[in-house]
Amino acid sequence: MKNALHWLTRTPLVSGPLILRLTLALVFFPHGAQKVLGWFGGYGFAGTLGFFTGQLGIPAPLAVLAIVTEFLAPLALVLGLGTRVAAFGLAVVMAVAALTVHLPNGFFANWSGKQAGEGIEFHLLAIGAALALVVVGAGRASLDRVIAARTAVA
Repeated sequence: MKNALHWLTRTPLVSGPLILRLTLALVFFPHGAQKVLGWFGGYGFAGTLGFFTGQLGIPAPLAVLAIVTEFLAPLALVLGLGTRVAAFGLAVVMAVAALTVHLPNGFFANWSGKQAGEGIEFHLLAIGAALALVVVGAGRASLDRVIAARTAVA
């Protein structure tokens, strides 16, 4: 168990992952807060769950997992706590959203308002940033570094 925890939390003392963590957190927190708390014009947990299960046809347990991930993962990224798990969760949420909802709208974001909806370019950027954190880890200023130091195998 200690080896698995060390593997999940080990990370180099570099600033690149810190920048990625904070950027992803800044982008995703408002979306998660919309879905869970109803902030920023969102529908809150019940409304979002109803939309995911009713209109999108997502099974309730998976819908809850996606909603909770989009809310808690940014908080974990700010702290650098469970970074690989949080980032992987966001990558999966974005991949599912891209493939099930946004792919029919093409590649580009709907900058001009002429498309039926958003394309997948934002999702690909988010997936790439998240997967970089899965590979590299949390980097500088993270609780993962503290945990990795305490679980290092001698």
